[in-house]
Parts: sequence; structure tokens; C-alpha cells
Amino acid sequence: MYKVKKIGLQLYSVKEKCAEDFFGTLDAVAKAGYDGVEFAGYHGKSSKELKQRLESNQLQAAGSHVGIQELENNLEKVIDYSLEIESPFIVCPGLPDEYRNSADAYKRTAEQFTRIGETCAASGIAFGYHNHDIELQTFDGEYGLDLLFAHSDPNKVFMELDTYWLEATGLKSVDWINRYKQRIKALHIKDMNNLEEKINVEVGSGVMNFKEIISAAASHQVQWYIVEQEEYSMDEIKSIGISASYLKSIL
Repeated sequence: MYKVKKIGLQLYSVKEKCAEDFFGTLDAVAKAGYDGVEFAGYHGKSSKELKQRLESNQLQAAGSHVGIQELENNLEKVIDYSLEIESPFIVCPGLPDEYRNSADAYKRTAEQFTRIGETCAASGIAFGYHNHDIELQTFDGEYGLDLLFAHSDPNKVFMELDTYWLEATGLKSVDWINRYKQRIKALHIKDMNNLEEKINVEVGSGVMNFKEIISAAASHQVQWYIVEQEEYSMDEIKSIGISASYLKSIL
């Protein structure tokens, strides 16, 4: 069976540490057992500096989250930076209300995403979208997330599926993985203590069935498992290390 071995960390998980010492945090993430990192900003570092630091830690770029306004206004610059750090993905991490407040808005956004994806693809970079729970609002019985992907080009816009937000709304990640199959290039992996409080905990210590989720993802050749955590009951680096160790144990 195809087994994914790339485990990444969304650096928003350690955003305060990144703001204090970006490169020192990259060093710590590498020591915690990660294969790569997904960026949520570059903290003023040049692409050359960042590439050198990644290489010194044997870390890969697992993509970058880039807001829609930046994609609209500075796409070529975003692409150039991604190419220079050898990042495979540019991901829009969410949308303002006017891009998703109706079925028509989702359809317009989907068309825009296809255009962005075409430009990215011309440079060899894949463009994707990362969901939260807001995209699971329905319009005439259709989820906003489904509208977004039904009306965008499947060869130009991929899905970075956030398993936490699906499960938090009562949906099953496995169902979505099996529906979208190889259109999903990356999964966001975030656990919760229970379905009532939905407090973030280390991966493998909560109620999410990641063995089942990863089995489904592996069958469709998902490329990256990207850990994300926003709440901690211990040191952040210790916490992300526990999550990485658990994922390695079930891959």
C-alpha cells in the first residue's frame, strides 16, 4: 500500500515562537521530528536565507498559506518566493465574507481560484484551498466547500482538507477523503479532546480516529500530513513532538 511519509507542521501552531526567533523555531521543529513546514508568513526573511536554513535542518517547504488579497495583488511575487524555497503548494487559508456569503459568491470565487491556479501551474506550483467550518454552511442543500470545488478546475485547484473542522461540525473526514480522492494533496491534522469542548490536544490523544483517516488518505496518495495546533497544556515544542511521534507510529 502507498504510505505517506511526509509530516509537516503549520507554523501558525508556533506563531509566537516564530515571531520571537523564526530560524531558531525552525531548528526546534526539525529536532521535534518533522519532515517539513507549512508557512504562515516569512518574518522578513529573504527566500535565499530561508532556503539555506531549511537545507541546514533537512526540512522541506510543505507549502505556504497566503491570503486572497495578496494572491490578487502580488501573485507573481508569491510564486517567485515559493519557487526559490522549492515550495510545492500555495494555499489560500480562508476567505472574507463577500467571497463566500452565497452560492453565487462561491461560484465567482471558484472561477477566480481557477485563474490563480492556472498562473501557479504555469510555474510548476499547485494552488489549493484550506477549509475551516464556515465553508460547511449550506446553500440550497449544498455545502459551500462543495460549491467551491465543483465550480473550479480540478486540475488547477486542489483541496487541503482540515480534518478537525469537518469532525467538529459532525462530518466524517473519511467520507470527504473518499469523495475528493486525489484532489486532496494535503491534510491538516489537528486533534480535539471531545466533540463538546473541541479543545486542541496532541495528535493521537483525543477523539479523532487518525488511523482510519490516514488509511483513507494513503489509498488516495495524499502527499503531506500537516499538524496544526492552537491550544496547549504543555510546552509547544514538546507538544508538537508528541504529535509527530504519534503520526510516525501509524504511517
